[in-house]
Amino acid sequence: MSDKPSNKQAQLDLLNSNAPVFVGLLGGKMIDLDHDKSLAVFEFNVSKDYCHSVDVVQGGFITSMLDTAMSHAVFAVNDNVVGLSSLEIKTSYLESTRAGKLRAEGYVVKGGYKTGFLEGRLYNEAGELTATASSVAKIVRKATD
Repeated sequence: MSDKPSNKQAQLDLLNSNAPVFVGLLGGKMIDLDHDKSLAVFEFNVSKDYCHSVDVVQGGFITSMLDTAMSHAVFAVNDNVVGLSSLEIKTSYLESTRAGKLRAEGYVVKGGYKTGFLEGRLYNEAGELTATASSVAKIVRKATD
């Protein structure tokens, strides 16, 4: 039996209410999910407090936003996942990512019982792709009876 709400908005509300504190610090919230595509979409409103060179978002925060979207894609489409640990993350910075509204999309490319292969994309407010990531993650599931 699933612990996740059956309605999409209720599931978004549940995932947002359990999001780590840093997601809020980066002005983030999950805005969409698609079970068929194994997709989670986040919106971030990043202030200049997380930037260098005036308004360029620091790379670690970019990776954090992408990791958030990728990991939430796993939680959004799996009822029995209780934990997720990144084993490897590779981030490619395609353009300068500037402070403001950003959209991070996370996908489950392939999910096994204990390991997931994930991808993420980060877009600026103009819809331009500024960074991508790929990740291998260890999946922790609820104990079965």
